[in-house]
Amino acid sequence: MGIREYKTSDVFGISRDLPMNYVSRPSADDAFVDTLTRDRHVVIYGGSKQGKTCLRKHCLREEDYISVQCSNKMDMGALLGAILKQAGFELTQSTKKTISGKQKILAAFKATFLGAGLKAGGEQESQESREVTTAPLELDIHDVNDIIRALAAVEFKKFIILEDFHYLPLETQVDFAVALKAFHESSSFCFIVVGVWLEENRLVVYNGDLTGRVKAIDADRWTEGQLHEVISSGEAFLNVKFTDDFKQQLIQASNQSVYIVQEACYQACVQSKVFSTQALLTTVGEEIDVRGLVKSIVDQQTGRFHSFLTLFSEGFQDTTLKMYRWLLYPVLTSDVKALEAGLPYAVMKERITSRHPEGKDLNLGNLTVALQSVASLQVKKSIKPIILDYDATSRRLCVVDRAFLIWITHQNIKELLGLVDLPL
Repeated sequence: MGIREYKTSDVFGISRDLPMNYVSRPSADDAFVDTLTRDRHVVIYGGSKQGKTCLRKHCLREEDYISVQCSNKMDMGALLGAILKQAGFELTQSTKKTISGKQKILAAFKATFLGAGLKAGGEQESQESREVTTAPLELDIHDVNDIIRALAAVEFKKFIILEDFHYLPLETQVDFAVALKAFHESSSFCFIVVGVWLEENRLVVYNGDLTGRVKAIDADRWTEGQLHEVISSGEAFLNVKFTDDFKQQLIQASNQSVYIVQEACYQACVQSKVFSTQALLTTVGEEIDVRGLVKSIVDQQTGRFHSFLTLFSEGFQDTTLKMYRWLLYPVLTSDVKALEAGLPYAVMKERITSRHPEGKDLNLGNLTVALQSVASLQVKKSIKPIILDYDATSRRLCVVDRAFLIWITHQNIKELLGLVDLPL
């Protein structure tokens, strides 16, 4: 019996589908499945490209959920409307208005059923579909109670996934955190919120009433053993063997980024002319400069990182204090280990006031406001994925893109400071 052949691009690297060498993590996969069985809402959080979407794709069948892609243009009404559309409703504007003066919405549910077409004599000929439309419901698209009523009317049973929740305007995120309590108490609908941040209790910070009603799953953490398993699983599909030295150096240089590990393995295979499963066991990585390979991967994002620095430094508008530019000062002048742990508020304050023109007279309220708007500024500037996020619970500024941490170690800091007009 011959060896089944797989493409290298289907095993290693980044793809839209679930990677073939997906590795299940007890701290993430098992915790996620356990939470779903307990009818609680779930928040999957972590850095960029750390496997958040793959986690839910691995643990859920496609027919078990609907998915809404969040954007920075969505207010609460647009978000709830998107949920109804994904659930099968067709929305049109009503002539009536809500108490607040907003236009009501007519929501008609459409469902398609498959039936068997029959030949004369009763022999099945083909599958025929028929569309059934319910009478439209008149509702306030901003009222969570009306949304619950509409979904309950059609006996909706699926999980509701909100992808890229961090892209929503902050006001919408807070409004939804309030609505989530109503969904929990007045319905059996379960939400899965996916976002780029490193703060376990982000939604609870927005709404303390969610304590005990929401379970947060950390998808950011990968142990050395799990990263080794990612590599070895891929080896089996392609009938290749990475050298022990290659694997060890890669995991050390990856900064626990599963994306870097996946992409480096793919590039190493391509360099060794391994484009699909090998007929004979093939060794990969013998003469590859691993650190140089990792550097080349993150260097491909130099344009994106430069763009982030310049756009972020501009802030929402030109101001005298230029707080967003100065937020970058401790980021660019800290070592990578400090950045990885997150920069405490006290460190940010001390570092900024030591060089800012206002010095000790700098109004710290402006610093706090700027930190709280770090994510929303990046969303407004279309910086995707975001690179910085502020953890209000621990009061730390965090880097949520591990590739940026690797990239910055190879940069001339003086040049980066000059890029955003900051002093050395």
